[in-house]
Amino acid sequence: MNREGILFIISAPSGTGKSSLIKEFLKKKKILNIRVSISHTTRNIRPGEHQGEHYYFVSIKQFNNMIKNNFFLEYAKVFNHYYGTSKKNIYRFLSNGIHVLLDIDWQGAKQIRSVIERTCSIFLLPPSKKELYRRLRNRNQDSDSVIYNRMNLSISEIMHYKEYDYVIINDNFNLAVLELELIIQSERSCIRYQKKKYDFLIKKLLKEKLLLNK
Repeated sequence: MNREGILFIISAPSGTGKSSLIKEFLKKKKILNIRVSISHTTRNIRPGEHQGEHYYFVSIKQFNNMIKNNFFLEYAKVFNHYYGTSKKNIYRFLSNGIHVLLDIDWQGAKQIRSVIERTCSIFLLPPSKKELYRRLRNRNQDSDSVIYNRMNLSISEIMHYKEYDYVIINDNFNLAVLELELIIQSERSCIRYQKKKYDFLIKKLLKEKLLLNK
């Protein structure tokens, strides 16, 4: 029985509520057999974050060495900081039948789709620019100039929503969590995944049916 996992990509402009959505959803991960991929980054650790839990925080020198050693499945520079996804970890999870939820921007998503054919991508949108600005302000993490840059960048990011398989509007948080769960449940049950996963069982059932017809 082939138990290859599915790679789920989720992207969104900063302040859309993606981290909170993923955190709430992952409370169900034991039922869904899904893991979140932890990226490497060169940005500074923020209050409340922990090494190896939110990110693997590394120096620019370490990150460059990882690039040279072909360590990353994808990497990108966002707001003067680098972010990258471990190639080894992703393939290890998928080959062991573990579904992976990958939180990356559209640049990383594009890179990954070019090397992994079977992915499910989800784009998260805010209900309005006014609400997006309010959420960025309420985080109390960035200066006014950084918030301004993030708001401007959000337009170019949102333009890429058509490249994704699904779109979720994060207006009602509980509804958005439910929609994310339904998308993942649906993909796990779709024929392209189930046919490969249960190939042996399906062939056996068809063979038994032929025997009964004799």
